[in-house]
Amino acid sequence: MVDLRGQYEKIKHEIDSSIQEVIDSTAFIKGFAVGQFQESLEKYLDVRHVIPCANGTDALQVSMMALGLKPGDEVITASFTFIATAEVIALLGLTPVFADVDPGTFNIVPEDIERRITKKTRAIIPVHLFGQSADMDKIMQIAKKYDLYVIEDNCQAIGADCFFKDDTSKKAGTIGTIGTTSFFPSKNLGCFGDGGALFTNDDELAKKVRSIVNHGMTVRYYHDDIGVNSRLDTIQAAVLKVKLAYLDEYIAARQKAAAFYDSAFGSEPKLTIPARAALSTHVFHQYTLKLNGVDRAALIEYLAEKGIPAMIYYPVPIHLQKAYEQYGFKAGDLPVTEDLCSRVISLPMHTELDEEQLKYITTSVLEFINQ
Repeated sequence: MVDLRGQYEKIKHEIDSSIQEVIDSTAFIKGFAVGQFQESLEKYLDVRHVIPCANGTDALQVSMMALGLKPGDEVITASFTFIATAEVIALLGLTPVFADVDPGTFNIVPEDIERRITKKTRAIIPVHLFGQSADMDKIMQIAKKYDLYVIEDNCQAIGADCFFKDDTSKKAGTIGTIGTTSFFPSKNLGCFGDGGALFTNDDELAKKVRSIVNHGMTVRYYHDDIGVNSRLDTIQAAVLKVKLAYLDEYIAARQKAAAFYDSAFGSEPKLTIPARAALSTHVFHQYTLKLNGVDRAALIEYLAEKGIPAMIYYPVPIHLQKAYEQYGFKAGDLPVTEDLCSRVISLPMHTELDEEQLKYITTSVLEFINQ
């Protein structure tokens, strides 16, 4: 699904040199590369504060801790996403409330968010799924109307541009109260292990976040906050500072591959290609099709026999997972989400796909569905 070796080989000298600098310095925690990467990412995103942390899940958890959310507070998010988004809500004793998604873009529907707001609602977590932003223009209007925090889960859409009706634009993850991301190796900007970060333009919130990720310390051995140990280690930062310079190039390569898929599948009635959000670019963390009357399991098996990986993101919506039964959702509550989970399939999507590979993949898919 992701050719990390091919990507690495193209920038091997730069990566190896950057890692060697860390080894030579022996500053493996809070070393110079962390600050260099942080500053570069702040500039790229045009955001006042980037706070690196250990992983994307921690970024979500720390954001809620920093905002002072308390047990019993309700947080509205999508059910059609990876479990981490809801996991941290539940872990902190908050109540996840799930809203449905758009059948084309797969992103949370602002109108369904508003319908689910109660007196207990404190925050919204829009997930920018598969590489494009949710409708942040409408979501921010709703948040302002009801005085809610907005925590952007930007783990899959770093580098995407969001556009607003006043003709301004911002990078996904920098629009809400706070943004979060993951640098898991398969992400569009991925390191060689785990890593994450939070983004905000709020100086006081940034100060709080920096304290929480460092055991609640601002001055060594003086703990003003209940914190956690969540740091981006220096070697991962060394990898990321190199790869950040190539992020726009990586995005362009993914978009080119997506255009090839679109051209091959766009006129096939048994396949629905991913829709593009009106107010967001798409950086294609995943390329996800909807199958129309196609045996998904048989297609995956057929592709596997040809050496082509395919994945289902996600086979079971969060609101129907056993661990989340206590929150009272049942089958039929989120019809679009449930339909998508039964029909979606994701094909290989990465920076190293060439035309020969794309032809082989698309031809194989079409052979199966038209046999």
